[in-house]
Amino acid sequence: MLIVAGFNMISSLLILILEKTNMIGVLKSLGAEDKTIRRMFLYQAAYLIGKGLFWGNFIGIGIAWLQLKTGVITLDASSYYIKTVPVNLELIHILILNAGTMAVIISMLIVPSQLITRITPVRAIRYD
Repeated sequence: MLIVAGFNMISSLLILILEKTNMIGVLKSLGAEDKTIRRMFLYQAAYLIGKGLFWGNFIGIGIAWLQLKTGVITLDASSYYIKTVPVNLELIHILILNAGTMAVIISMLIVPSQLITRITPVRAIRYD
């Protein structure tokens, strides 16, 4: 799942960079460093990842909590020794999983963000 999420975020970052090529050229012509512009795009990507993690956790933990309280998902008694699917909701596990997911995906975005260094101000402004 991390690989799929990483590739989706890489494509989203590349789309953001291509849409903002003119802005990158203007910022570079005004003296902004590549590192500063890259950081700006990585912050935008982190915001999108955080938003996805929030909604994913909201829905996933909601379904798990529903299963924990009601036992709505049952198992076949002839194949299993328990009647319902067990759920373990540990806060520390959820936090570690979210932090690890954020770290892995952000680290996957560092290489594609190098594309910003190849954009020259003259071409980017003329690109419009």
